Amino acid sequence: MCGISGIVTPDEGEDLSLSLGRMIGVQTHRGPDSHGRWLGRFGRQSIALGHNRLSILDFTANSNQPTISRDGRHVLVYNGEIYNFVELREELKALGIQFHSKGDAEVVLQSLLVWGEAALDKFNGMWAFAWLDLDEKRLFLSRDRFGEKPLYFYSATRAIYFSSEIKGILAGSSERFAVNTRVAARYIHQSLLDAQDETFFAGIKCVPAGCNLILDLSGDPVVPTTRVVRYWSPAVQDEFEGDIATRVDRIRETFVDAVAIRLRSDAPVGALLSGGIGSSSIAGAMRQILGPHEELHLISGVSDDARFSEEPFIDEMTAYLGCRSHKVAWRPTGREAFDLLETVTYFNDEPVGDFTTVFHYLLMKQAKDLGIKVILSGQGDDELLCGYRKYLGFYLQQLIRDGKWYAATMILGKFAARRTIVSQFNTADARRYLPTFFQKPRFEILGPSLKENDSRMDVGLGGGSVIDRQIADLNRLSIPTQCHYEDRMSMAQSREIRLPFLDFRLVKLLLPLATELKLKDGWTKWIFRKAMEHHMPPKITWRRDKMGFNNPQSVWLKNEFKEQVDEILSGDLLVVSSGLLNRVGLRRTYEAYCKQGAGQGRVRYQDILQPIALETWMRRFESHLSIEHLASCAEREGMFRLASTHH
Repeated sequence: MCGISGIVTPDEGEDLSLSLGRMIGVQTHRGPDSHGRWLGRFGRQSIALGHNRLSILDFTANSNQPTISRDGRHVLVYNGEIYNFVELREELKALGIQFHSKGDAEVVLQSLLVWGEAALDKFNGMWAFAWLDLDEKRLFLSRDRFGEKPLYFYSATRAIYFSSEIKGILAGSSERFAVNTRVAARYIHQSLLDAQDETFFAGIKCVPAGCNLILDLSGDPVVPTTRVVRYWSPAVQDEFEGDIATRVDRIRETFVDAVAIRLRSDAPVGALLSGGIGSSSIAGAMRQILGPHEELHLISGVSDDARFSEEPFIDEMTAYLGCRSHKVAWRPTGREAFDLLETVTYFNDEPVGDFTTVFHYLLMKQAKDLGIKVILSGQGDDELLCGYRKYLGFYLQQLIRDGKWYAATMILGKFAARRTIVSQFNTADARRYLPTFFQKPRFEILGPSLKENDSRMDVGLGGGSVIDRQIADLNRLSIPTQCHYEDRMSMAQSREIRLPFLDFRLVKLLLPLATELKLKDGWTKWIFRKAMEHHMPPKITWRRDKMGFNNPQSVWLKNEFKEQVDEILSGDLLVVSSGLLNRVGLRRTYEAYCKQGAGQGRVRYQDILQPIALETWMRRFESHLSIEHLASCAEREGMFRLASTHH
């Protein structure tokens, strides 16, 4: 796991080297073990490539980067892990390729030299890399299938910058950026993060997951032309042949192997354990792979509030495995919480979704304190297996739309009798999946800069199937957000997160599965529960509720954090002065939230927290933002409306 940086510009000299140095320096947390750089010139372009290394495989200097071919015509800076690098290296050795390191970066470069872009189809892992190919006169940027590893770029007047983190581009370009009002509006309206290629910084974009960005170095333009090429999309056709028992066996075998290859590391490996199906399955698979006597390094987040605590399930699972989990509890004051929010926002580069991101930061700190450098996490299981309660609503909607009323009634009845999803229904949360009319907030919190920017995305079922909606979560609405905060919070502590559920072989098996094999007999994730039932105790395999790494932030915002929230909403706010949000609407929304009961009313805790998170982000990155541009736009709009009213 590492960080990469790069600049392509016609300019050369000390300024280029200094800019690259700033990009490397600001990402030191991504790779504190070594730094490397390559600078050269090709045609009219100067090219600078930088690397921050976090040593996971082969701790020797042989695996330091940039990685350069023998003829000097190919240079690679690479962030990620190719888990099947062992098999790929043997395949390349059989072709006569010699290796000088035991890491995977050299395998990546040699694979590209032998197979070209087709090498990506062979990679099982997560990656973001820049490959300078002087034979083809191009700079080839690639991002893994699901966007587990970040990669951003910005085209300036005389340069293209790219980096693992947005702050790398901010440091390298030294420019100020306007707030992207489309992205901000979706965040405030719908709690959407990373739902588009754009970022909160206008002009800075991400390379889309499953895509390559190719810079043509053969022409004369001051800035090279770029094009985005998609190399992978999730399969939607179920190509598996066999009965249910065979499917169950294949899913279990594939999942266990996905865990096994993610245990490949020269550094200590652990896992997050929440007590849910996904994380418990990972821990159970680790026990099978490592044997009964190997120590399992498990880390869990717990709460002293029984309504939000999964500690009984964590204890059940660790007793079954014959080990213990290192527990992290967090009961902060308002001041502590918002101080941490500011710290976390810096590493996140953009506003956070909620305090779950803060809690994840603390879990990664615990991993660092324990010396665990690699951590497996269960993200992705809910999206692939219809684990979220919203999927039952989508499934019922699909059945009713298809005229299958009896089937819909039977399924709803089974879930009601099982007391699983139905008992966890929350009206405020469900509102975001309804048509726009039902999403209208009680109080208007948008300022003039956002009020007219109605760029809301359809987050409901739309006209597609449940599987189509799962793909939307995979591509836009869920997985990108989770990958973002898990990567940033782990990297903030120089830790590496690995996600077995996003093994592309497992995704190919699970995603196209008929919905009735995922939502069956009143259970979510039914077929996966069957596949892994011998790796977990029954109380875990067949538990009814779903919680995840939750915390009582919805309660804290009304009580422990109230003084701090009141202080923030009453003070000077950049979100107000820039015209993004409306102070009166914010105050009224918070007052209404404090009065409504738990799980009731139209105000979600995100409606309170996310405006504050947006303000925190603007304060933290104020020196990189062109806020006065927004303010002047808002002022002009206000004057126009005033003149129209007088007229």
